[in-house]
Formats: sequence, C-alpha cells, structure tokens
Amino acid sequence: MGLPSCPKCNESYTYESGGLLVCPMCFHEWTLEDQEAAIEASKLRDSVGNEIIEGSDAIIAMDLKLGSDTIKQGTKVKGIIILDTPENDHDIQGRVDGFGTLLLKSSVIKVR
Repeated sequence: MGLPSCPKCNESYTYESGGLLVCPMCFHEWTLEDQEAAIEASKLRDSVGNEIIEGSDAIIAMDLKLGSDTIKQGTKVKGIIILDTPENDHDIQGRVDGFGTLLLKSSVIKVR
C-alpha cells in the first residue's frame, strides 16, 4: 500500500519528508496521526456517541414536538441517509414510523 492521497486536494503525489507527508501540488503538510484524527472527527455520531452508518436504522432518543404531534421516544427511524449539506442542523434523513420521511438531527437518535 502506498502513501495516502492529500486530504486537502486529494492528489496522489504525496511524499514523505522527515516525519511529515507532503503534497507537491498544494504544498499541504500533515502527519498520518493528523489524518486519522480528522477522519475520526468527521464521523457522524448519534446521541450516545455511536457512529451513524448510511442505511442503518435507529430509534428516537427523546420525545420530539412536530407541529401539533409528538414523535415519542423509542419510535423507529429506518433507512438513514446522511445529508451532504445539513439544513438548520438537521444532518440526517430517515423514514419515521407514522410520520414518513423526515429531516432529523443526529443528536436525537440512537443507532440500533
């Protein structure tokens, strides 16, 4: 396995210089530890810290007011889609039993 692509410009011309990885295209410098930490930090987490995987199922972790209705804690959320562009902090979409497809915040679900 070769060196990883540049995390900034995604070019594959990375080379090692001392303890750093360097991209000759955009001159970005980083360490493997920096890259691993960035990957870990970019993972989407649920209300208890579990990683949310696209397509997974979850339950609502707390009662949610939706207009005059309430989505009760424990209600199933199916087929989670992670949104590329969150809308008003709603970073996932899923089918909620009895309510249809909704935009949700990852902080209000618990992955099963």
